[in-house]
Amino acid sequence: MALNFTTYDVFTDTAFAGNPLAVVWDADALSDAQMQTIAREFNLSETVFVRAPENAQHAASVRIFTPGKELPFAGHPTIGCAIAIAEARHGRGATHDLIIVLEEKIGLVRCGVKIGDDGASFAEFTAPKLSEKAGADPSIEAAAAALGLAESDIGFGAHKPSLFSAGVPFAMIPLASTDALVRAKPTIATLSEALGATEIFVYARADRQEAHSFHARMFAPEIGIVEDPATGSAAAAFAGVLARFEDLPEGWHTLPILQGVEMGRPSLIGLEVNIENGALAGARIAGKAVKISEGVLFV
Repeated sequence: MALNFTTYDVFTDTAFAGNPLAVVWDADALSDAQMQTIAREFNLSETVFVRAPENAQHAASVRIFTPGKELPFAGHPTIGCAIAIAEARHGRGATHDLIIVLEEKIGLVRCGVKIGDDGASFAEFTAPKLSEKAGADPSIEAAAAALGLAESDIGFGAHKPSLFSAGVPFAMIPLASTDALVRAKPTIATLSEALGATEIFVYARADRQEAHSFHARMFAPEIGIVEDPATGSAAAAFAGVLARFEDLPEGWHTLPILQGVEMGRPSLIGLEVNIENGALAGARIAGKAVKISEGVLFV
């Protein structure tokens, strides 16, 4: 069986930056085991498999795999897949915006896409699930030990370690400075035992003069991701962190996240958070993507 594939760099408008994504087309005949094997072969943080939708009015049904497991939802595959489908069906330089609905395991994800004629297209989506607490807060002591940092490196303002999920649980570890962020490095193989989740999102507040609000990294070695250049599902979960620890007024707030700098793959994740009656009421994730390659898989 021969299957076409395309790769994109996501959350960037520059080739060879952002987070790489493989998109495998017409994957209906693949078994779960085959999809997992192909994702392991690509060895990217995620590979998305495009299949015929259950509802003909939707663009596609998609399955998302890391090298180690399937995910019910992930941000950079959603952004990249929506752009890939839009460009494949309409070509570059389309003069109108598009709405693409993806059937993911978490549910329906409605994406707005604007095809770019300069090589980079843009997409955004509303998080299909509101971020919520996913367990007991990890201790400062455990976070410091797991990341090779001092306890004084953990936390800033009202922020302390927490667990949040918008479909995928993350241990959210605030760091006191971007210097601590650079020094952070997992020191144990089983981060989930120490911090309560296999995915660890570490973040620090950006300087006021920066174009982004937060600087972040994400580690998930237990599922085959040593470090991720850009993690949209973490940004969706991070909305809950911001609603809890930041004294945000009512309404929508734009709080972009810079990730991947330490890997040499800078990525800008657009995050918008809506607060109503003092609580999180919605979140949107946005970013650009650039097509890098295409080819054929022989399965």
